[in-house]
Amino acid sequence: MRTNLSSQISLNRVSPRYYRPENAVERSVLTRCEKVPTNIYETPEEGVQQIADEIVAKIQDRQKEGKFCTVALGTGASLRPLFTELVRRHKDEGVSFRNVVVFNLYEFYPLAEGHEGSFSHLSRQFLSLVDIDPQNVFTLNGNIPQEAVLEHCRLYEQRIQTYGGIDILVMGIGREGNIAMNEPGSNLNTTTRLILVDATSKAEASRNLGIDNLPPCSITLGIHNILQARKVFLLAWGEDKADIIKSAVEDKVSDSLPASFLQLHNNATVCIDLSAAAHLTRIQRPWLVTHCEWNDKLIRSAIVWLCQLLNKPILKLTNKDYNENGLSELLALYGSAYNVNIKIFNDLQHTITGWPGGKPNADDTYRPERAKPFPKRVIIFSPHPDDDVISMGGTLRRLVQQGHEVHVAYETSGNIAVGDEEVTRFMHFINGFNQLFADSKDEVIVKKYAEIKEFFANKKESDMDSREILTIKGLIRRGEARTACTYNNIPLKRCHFLDLPFYETGKIEKNPISEADVEIVQNLLREIQPHQIYVAGDLADPHGTHRVCTDAVFAAIDEEKNAGAEWLKDCRIWMYRGAWAEWEIENIEMAVPLSPEELRAKRNSILKHQSQMESAPFLGNDERLFWQRSEDRNRGTASLYDHLGLACYEAMEAFVEYVPI
Repeated sequence: MRTNLSSQISLNRVSPRYYRPENAVERSVLTRCEKVPTNIYETPEEGVQQIADEIVAKIQDRQKEGKFCTVALGTGASLRPLFTELVRRHKDEGVSFRNVVVFNLYEFYPLAEGHEGSFSHLSRQFLSLVDIDPQNVFTLNGNIPQEAVLEHCRLYEQRIQTYGGIDILVMGIGREGNIAMNEPGSNLNTTTRLILVDATSKAEASRNLGIDNLPPCSITLGIHNILQARKVFLLAWGEDKADIIKSAVEDKVSDSLPASFLQLHNNATVCIDLSAAAHLTRIQRPWLVTHCEWNDKLIRSAIVWLCQLLNKPILKLTNKDYNENGLSELLALYGSAYNVNIKIFNDLQHTITGWPGGKPNADDTYRPERAKPFPKRVIIFSPHPDDDVISMGGTLRRLVQQGHEVHVAYETSGNIAVGDEEVTRFMHFINGFNQLFADSKDEVIVKKYAEIKEFFANKKESDMDSREILTIKGLIRRGEARTACTYNNIPLKRCHFLDLPFYETGKIEKNPISEADVEIVQNLLREIQPHQIYVAGDLADPHGTHRVCTDAVFAAIDEEKNAGAEWLKDCRIWMYRGAWAEWEIENIEMAVPLSPEELRAKRNSILKHQSQMESAPFLGNDERLFWQRSEDRNRGTASLYDHLGLACYEAMEAFVEYVPI
């Protein structure tokens, strides 16, 4: 069973010559905008293999010399695959780490007694699973008194020097460009110190470590210490790191972006996959650095870029515009700017449709969706109980109004995203209802009300909710989802609550996807046998649930494909976005326009999810509420089409087709 198919989504076919140059001269040309040596791999797995090769080779060289190999390690999602591979090599290939000395890059502060931090995560993921001598493992202490921190930092640096300095330093990069826990504002000369962790870094670390409530500070190696390491690897995987990687690698050195200081290191390497490399010039705008292998999407990307650069609509671009901005190759291919302009204008025009389920009795040659069969059976998979209306609420309503049989499958309960005050509010209602209409005779309600009241009164910040409270929180979200479906005229019998098991840990950290998750999705697909499937394409979702849910759907489809399911032969799969990001226009294959009234109705659908308004714990780094960011993105897509010279709409929802691999 393939449960990682989302990692193989390739929206644009990137020519290997852009990321695997054949020689030093070609590499020099391609990387002219990059100020740190950057290795791009097709997948994280490929990158991890090569990084592990280098680390193991260095360790074994030191073993032959009878010396220690000193390694400084961070933690987080980017390093997890590397730790897994090193552990595998130890168990399967006998690679020994007995001569390795490990220094932890940072630790959260102050750590309460018994609470986990960075070092606990590092131990669980790597140190406890290999043969490193515990006496050779050192970490910053998150429990010491504050007045002792300064001396503790000095002694930690002294111990690193005792072992001859750091041979290899491996770390990830935060969304703010932080390395280790050096926040924006950290300068070149910073050494090991106590630092206040900003809200963004704290939230990201909480998700990566699976720890709900981290302390506000960290003791961290400074930029100066990091740059003293003889070899530095910075790892980043996934499209959510694409923007920050471009800034760190291509922008000027700045203390507002600590990772940019790696440009000053003489032996640092940035290791990324194609998704994380997506915004590097040689991948996103290859025509600026080399001759291109042109395809339809790359041409569309180039023309949209040129329009934005010159603030012109497509049909007003001239031969001069192409020649002066590195796109003369397209003139040679198509003969004139006019020919390219018309091609791309028509290409984009054909993505627009007011009939997302296909228009019956119409020529569908240039439409994104086929006309037949009509009506269609449609499943919209929603990772949380509100992603359907946040990301494609307008299209959902359009599908219902146009007569299709629309089902919504809510993949997780979403219970950890409900605040305690919501439970209290509902319990007050239930208790009051019991007093008014049952004369307080229902002993179960009275008892539960008292238990929950007492639990919340004594609940500490780090305490997990009981299973009963998580169940109530899940019921709250179910009720909101049903209300939204009723508002959108979807019969409640077509609302499916899948409650995938991977999610039900009660913590931020979720279990890996399992066959049980896939089987639940597969059973629904077999029951409905849809002609259309809509699935979340928000792979940059900061808490990871969207990706896991998408993998569950793709795995179920893959299993059905392997089983020769007849229904799948007449089914199209569309990926939506909207909660966290939007599709780049060069990738959009279906754009559904919304009128002002339809956009207002979409907002009303989102507002039915009252627990996810201002009190929702996972709004992420974006301070706007979900309905606000959704409207802004939909309006932004429509505005972009307008500026390119196409039809002007109030808003647009965008989709990309997924073809089973």
